[in-house]
Amino acid sequence: MNRLRSLLHRLDGRGYGGYKELLHQEFHFPGFHLRFLRVQPDPFAPPSVVQIRMDQQVAKYPTALMELPVQRTALRDFLQRRFWQALRPYPELSIDPPGNEILDRTGCLISSDEVVVRLTVQLPASGRRIRGYQAATLLCEQLPAVVMEVLPYDRQPLDRLQKHLEVAIDAETIRSRLAEMGLVAFIANGSILPRESGISENPMPSPPAVPFQSPPELECEFEVPHHGRIRGMGIPEGVTLIVGGGFHGKSTLLRALERGVYLHIPGDGREFVVTNPTAVKIRAEDGRCVHNVDISPFIAHLPMKIDTAHFSTENASGSTSQAANIIEALEAGAEVLLIDEDTSATNFMIRDARMQALIAKDREPITPFIDRVRQLYEEHGVSTILVMGGSGDYFDVADTVIAMVEYRPLNVTEQARAVAQQYPTHRKVEAETPFPFPPPRVPNPSRLQLRRGKREIAIKAKGMETIVAGKAAIDLRFVEQLVEDGQLNALAAALELALRKQWIDGRHTLNEILHLLRDFLEHRGVEGLATAPHNFATFRMQEFAAVLNRWRALQMRSS
Repeated sequence: MNRLRSLLHRLDGRGYGGYKELLHQEFHFPGFHLRFLRVQPDPFAPPSVVQIRMDQQVAKYPTALMELPVQRTALRDFLQRRFWQALRPYPELSIDPPGNEILDRTGCLISSDEVVVRLTVQLPASGRRIRGYQAATLLCEQLPAVVMEVLPYDRQPLDRLQKHLEVAIDAETIRSRLAEMGLVAFIANGSILPRESGISENPMPSPPAVPFQSPPELECEFEVPHHGRIRGMGIPEGVTLIVGGGFHGKSTLLRALERGVYLHIPGDGREFVVTNPTAVKIRAEDGRCVHNVDISPFIAHLPMKIDTAHFSTENASGSTSQAANIIEALEAGAEVLLIDEDTSATNFMIRDARMQALIAKDREPITPFIDRVRQLYEEHGVSTILVMGGSGDYFDVADTVIAMVEYRPLNVTEQARAVAQQYPTHRKVEAETPFPFPPPRVPNPSRLQLRRGKREIAIKAKGMETIVAGKAAIDLRFVEQLVEDGQLNALAAALELALRKQWIDGRHTLNEILHLLRDFLEHRGVEGLATAPHNFATFRMQEFAAVLNRWRALQMRSS
């Protein structure tokens, strides 16, 4: 520590590039080690990155807190949140702020040997001159005080830490038992599903938010290690409709189920909203590219003899994009589809009897989703949860119908069946063939140019919406289950890894690439993706498949 202070004092007043003397040096402090992983070249560049490493002889975290993967994830998540809060008074020091989901992130790592924290430092400057004395105060006084206050086990608020771990363990216990209970999702009684605003993931205060209460017919119970018996609404496998008037909570419930693929922090209100981990939100996505996807189960006989069994386009319509999104989700292993009519193409979802009478089937290329949704479940075991407020035709194909009335769910399955019998639609089922499972596709890198002369083209994320590969932008605005910037950073690194390891080589199928990446992450963790210090957070294979499917420079061929 004294060596670092002396070095910074010596650099005072020099050009900003002098800070580079800090790079890769390790400095020993009382209780921990500090190392510079990246040093910014000028005051306006992205901030420097430092790593703090504390041996477990000092940190003293019990090994019992790290026995299960879910415990390690929750512990890392808790410590990163503690650091983020503790650094808020120091604007020059920061660690990436976690959202309401509990994720593995590279900001904090923990093992039986050590605890590691990575944070950013905006090294002080006056113009382009080093402010060495201010840097010494920041790094040798303020930062050590935070580290020793936040990082050792005996400095933790043990009640909060215990609750954080217990919530994660119990939610994951519920997730592990969904299939044996014949469920695709569970919403605990007392959950608060509405958010406080359209730009916040924090729960709406109650009141006015209405705590969730399961209808008796759908209520079930899970026995979990720490919270004992948790009761709530189980959504069974099959086809489930969520119906109701506008602004009564249909989309709010679906949104909670979308996020239910993740663990949530205590106080989020959705701690025990748990969804099958492969569930994928499906929507129309006008303008996206599509690479050799077999959308023929939904769309065939297009004008100009366009081949829909090997459908490709640079500018998909609402219906073709939604069809492609479903087929790609199935290819990526989705067992549950989540669909909201508000973000769907109407002509893809339904063709009623009157329209069938006016436009004959031989002149309509679309087989609507209503005629395929049961086949998906009965032939392939893929369930669907569908928000539908405008078409009662779906009563004919639903296993379960849940009505949201002032944010309270009611089981109206029998009433919906009675309505369907009393008011038959007289529409004709237009699915004339079984639903074929998507054939394997092989990503072909022939059009990829990842080198410009001797330089490699960078692959990097830009916020929550885009990954940039060279000059090509991969648009991820409508991949709605991404929740943090760090996930896009990790997805960009995973894409680079897949190319560097030649998994994308014109021979591996997309599914084989997903298996290779999954195995890599299981052995190395998300931190194994890092070739340089960065903010990474875990993602699902479904999102990585979405990146490949939206990369315009990539081609796909049938295997």
